[in-house]
Amino acid sequence: MVLPVMLAGLALASPAWAQSARTGGGEGDLAVFKKACSGCHKWHGGGGGGYGGEALSLRRTQLDKDQVAEVVRCGRPGTGMPYHLRGAYDTVKCYDSLKADMGTSMPPETAVFLRSPDIEAVANYVVTQLKGKGEPTLEECTAFFGTTSRACDIYRKKEGSDAPTASH
Repeated sequence: MVLPVMLAGLALASPAWAQSARTGGGEGDLAVFKKACSGCHKWHGGGGGGYGGEALSLRRTQLDKDQVAEVVRCGRPGTGMPYHLRGAYDTVKCYDSLKADMGTSMPPETAVFLRSPDIEAVANYVVTQLKGKGEPTLEECTAFFGTTSRACDIYRKKEGSDAPTASH
């Protein structure tokens, strides 16, 4: 009971973020990805070890936008990829199955559910900003962290610039 009230309060406290995420604007898509996906798939979408185990690389995915949205909604059975849609496997069938059908293959439940527009925002971000990309770049790093973040210093050095692009 407390968690839904807290989440509702957070949503009301940031209407600009919520609106941009619902409209599919690039910045809103990134905001949803940061909130829901980067903990496991990393800021760059390259995957690796994380909260849910060994997350797959979204940069190397072969899934299309609808398939990515389905995985976000329903998780991946038999893996650590959680489902993010409230009611998945209960009132909403996923992969043509309900909880009773899943047995030990049931994916875990996420800590924070996403609404359908947010799921679409994540899918859009994955297919337009991550899928098919090579190694992460300084431009991608600063888009995620901001131009003054020291997290991007490694990419600045690779590109021959040791200083952030904006002053501290």
